[in-house]
Amino acid sequence: MIIYIQGMHCESCEDTLRSAIKEVVDVNNVCVDHTSGTAIIEGSPSKSDIFQAIKESGYEASEDFIATPNSEFTSEEDNHFTQLLPLIIILIYIFFGALTTNRESLDVGNFMMDFMGLFFVVFSLFKFIDYKSFPSAFAKYDPLAKSVAFYAWLYPFIEGYLALSFLLRFNIVSSIIITIVILGITSFGVLEKLVKRETVQCACIGTTLNLPLTKATIIENGIMLFMSFWMLFTVLK
Repeated sequence: MIIYIQGMHCESCEDTLRSAIKEVVDVNNVCVDHTSGTAIIEGSPSKSDIFQAIKESGYEASEDFIATPNSEFTSEEDNHFTQLLPLIIILIYIFFGALTTNRESLDVGNFMMDFMGLFFVVFSLFKFIDYKSFPSAFAKYDPLAKSVAFYAWLYPFIEGYLALSFLLRFNIVSSIIITIVILGITSFGVLEKLVKRETVQCACIGTTLNLPLTKATIIENGIMLFMSFWMLFTVLK
């Protein structure tokens, strides 16, 4: 459930609303962001109870985006773009990092391995920043993490291993297969949530950045899966 809130100006506002909304019955988790003016609520609470809690905290709430003179956004699409901007910037940096590494002789295979290696370095690092919160967030949409809790705790370490494997060029075939398996499972879970239109926080770069689960997650995984299949075909050819 996404609620648009007017009147937030700082992190203190976020803390006030987060505490108030968490008191509502059947709220499992809540992410409040004053920059986008939103509260992403997980669980099955009564909307009227949520609205009442927000109102009693001194703010106004709506299920629809409301443009105001001080608003930084003009639509829900702009809001999503702003939330995903950190992910886009990270992917651009990874792309140019891999490109720079192969600037002398641009080999597609080496570029892909460096891209994937840098990808896993950055993404595993962000997961370790808030390691305790990652497993529960990841299990909300990854089928295997939901069934096997240990896998969710192990996942950042798997990404760390894959990063070293691709960058140092060892056990490439097995690492490609592992990448296809773990990203394939995650992509299936993401698609399921998107089809059901469920609002879930994306844990692809950990929980430090409040990113929503959107089509961008599928595109990101799709790029990595395409590179994996390409490299597997090239290596085994």
